[in-house]
Amino acid sequence: MNQYLNYLGGEWKPARSGHWTENHNPARWDEVIGQFPKSGPEEVDEAVAAARMAFREWRLVPAPERGAIIKRAGDLMSERKEDLARDMTREMGKVLAETRGDVQEGIDTAYYAATEGRRLFGHTTPSELRNKMNLSFRMPIGVAGLITPWNFPMAIPCWKTLPALVCGNTVVLKPASDTPLTATHLVEILVEAGLPKGVINLVHGGGGAVGNRIVEHPDVALISFTGSSEIGKGINAKAGASLKRVSLELGGKNAMIVMYDADLDLALEGLLWGAFGTTGQRCTATSRCIVHADVYDRFTAMLVEATNALRVGDGLDPRTQVGPVVNRLQQETVESYVQIGKSEGATLLCGGYALKEGDHAAGWFYAPTVFGDVKPRMRIFQEEIFGPVLSVAKAKDFDEAVAMHNDCIYGLSSSIYTRDVNRAFQAVRDLEAGITYVNGATIGAECHMPFGGVKQTGNGHREGGWPVYEFFSELKTVYIDFSGRLQRAQIDNY
Repeated sequence: MNQYLNYLGGEWKPARSGHWTENHNPARWDEVIGQFPKSGPEEVDEAVAAARMAFREWRLVPAPERGAIIKRAGDLMSERKEDLARDMTREMGKVLAETRGDVQEGIDTAYYAATEGRRLFGHTTPSELRNKMNLSFRMPIGVAGLITPWNFPMAIPCWKTLPALVCGNTVVLKPASDTPLTATHLVEILVEAGLPKGVINLVHGGGGAVGNRIVEHPDVALISFTGSSEIGKGINAKAGASLKRVSLELGGKNAMIVMYDADLDLALEGLLWGAFGTTGQRCTATSRCIVHADVYDRFTAMLVEATNALRVGDGLDPRTQVGPVVNRLQQETVESYVQIGKSEGATLLCGGYALKEGDHAAGWFYAPTVFGDVKPRMRIFQEEIFGPVLSVAKAKDFDEAVAMHNDCIYGLSSSIYTRDVNRAFQAVRDLEAGITYVNGATIGAECHMPFGGVKQTGNGHREGGWPVYEFFSELKTVYIDFSGRLQRAQIDNY
């Protein structure tokens, strides 16, 4: 059995406890992909000490040179794309077409990050005084603690790690326990690309022992976390005690609105992809669909027929359209929400059961599930499920559809299908979400655009695009007075 290690201060090391955890294939749970260190606070302390030491030199490396290392990492990911994708499918389940896309998102992020090494712009502005210049620069901050989820094991670690490094920070990365192999591959690639010792550190282990220590460590300057809103609130409270900079990308309960004038075939295609892509295990997954009353019956019938035709199976099988959920606990969570939906009076239109026979017997599969006649205050319409369960509700008009969409504690992604350009722009203005798609699914972020949400989806920061480089750097304002005499700003010179 393969055993994988932590990467601490430039060396691959086991946990000091000598304990290991097993990584399983969710499509064939008896297949053990490897053993990974069951680390604790001691490994975090070693990683942080190494990162803090390495920061002294790494911050002085010119940003374009840092970007060139990230460019080489992107090249290596591109060369190994298929192997990385297959390993990712084995450890978290989603189909190969999606894991290839996950790796490609990492590649795209690497190439974008490389160019940002030449674009860490500050500002030069006029001074209010003579013979004086005002400038600002973007400066590295220190050790970045990055805690990443299992559903995008390459893309999200890249979203966080690569901008952090280009900005001149050093990194301690804790990947999800369900997807440690992909994170290991990423660190191997960064090391091969030329990162100096201590600049990147990898600590495997649980959120309690490893994650909490990263968040609370006095030498970790900033935290970036993607995961549930409940855990994110706890991280924010812990990190706030020492005034760390914190970026939180949390839950979602995303809705697609289908208007009476929509291209229903196009809307159906987007809905199937948004609801059941990654087996519904995305923070941007379409878990609510709000359909105009005039087309509700027709569209719902189309949806049920298409959902029943989806092929569920091992993600390595090219015929598979929907893979397993990531583990038994996730399957049980999905089943519990199906029972909640039934008890609340929603109509189960299709699915609603675990798949446990034949080719599905060895894994954690769940039939794609659709509820109809869902009311806005039902829990299945309000709470994040993170599985292949879609709730469909009826709205009498556009205003009611928007109100139903916004009556939610989350606000990550949103979508509207309509041919009316005026209504589309009104939706862009009125939907309470960080992302809005017009005639597109709620999933499909691009790495050069800001990603994040409002309300309890996060704390206002954005991943992706230019804003993430603002999070991972600190502004320094510089005044240069060449007048040869004391000039006083903030004094009444008028």
